[in-house]
Amino acid sequence: MTNDRSEPQSRPKPSGPRRLPWLVAAAVAVVGVVAVGAYVLPAGSDDAGEAHDFAPSADNPDPSLAIEGIVTVDYGPADHVQAPQRVAYDQSPPFGGAHDQYWATCTGVVYPEAIRTENAVHSLEHGAVWVTYDPDRVSADDISALAAHVDGEPYTLMSPYPGLGSAVSLQSWGHQLRLDDVHDQRIADFLIALRQNPNTYPEPGATCSTVPGGFDPADPPPFDPTEPGPDAVPVNGK
Repeated sequence: MTNDRSEPQSRPKPSGPRRLPWLVAAAVAVVGVVAVGAYVLPAGSDDAGEAHDFAPSADNPDPSLAIEGIVTVDYGPADHVQAPQRVAYDQSPPFGGAHDQYWATCTGVVYPEAIRTENAVHSLEHGAVWVTYDPDRVSADDISALAAHVDGEPYTLMSPYPGLGSAVSLQSWGHQLRLDDVHDQRIADFLIALRQNPNTYPEPGATCSTVPGGFDPADPPPFDPTEPGPDAVPVNGK
């Protein structure tokens, strides 16, 4: 705090110590703490209460059910297929069911090209959230905004999904949310509620890292936009 030295010298001086500057400093410190607390909240959260509402708990094991627009399907334990075997998924993008024996690396990887869906679904079985977007509906800035939620974040992955039909679609095991705005608050809510939520996916504790001989994140199996043929494995694996 600056002292106003233009104050008239004839003004009476206080008889005791001046406490006002300390009170102001304390108030500034409190404001600073509040500002820092707000800054470290997850992207898209308006306040700590809102972030807490979507964190899983014993009383609320699946907070995502309160997210407007969420779609859920009860997928049971799923069979594995081997590339180039296809799965006749009942959803696009798929978010459960039979899948490749190898998972797509989901250690916060932002894939610049579309990846094979059968690998991505296995990542969901391990507790990952798969962020997809329609490359024809979003800008480069939009992609960067989405990537900020994923890049380097464990148990997430992101890739384009041609022909998606909406700007963004988020997938976790048995859950999907489609959105038309990359800045929608619900993106952060979905990630808070479902990334590694042990109540919502089949294999808690499974890794998202690359395994030797498996999925290569530097050269991932490509996305196949064609309809699965008659030899495709049903989504339930039977």
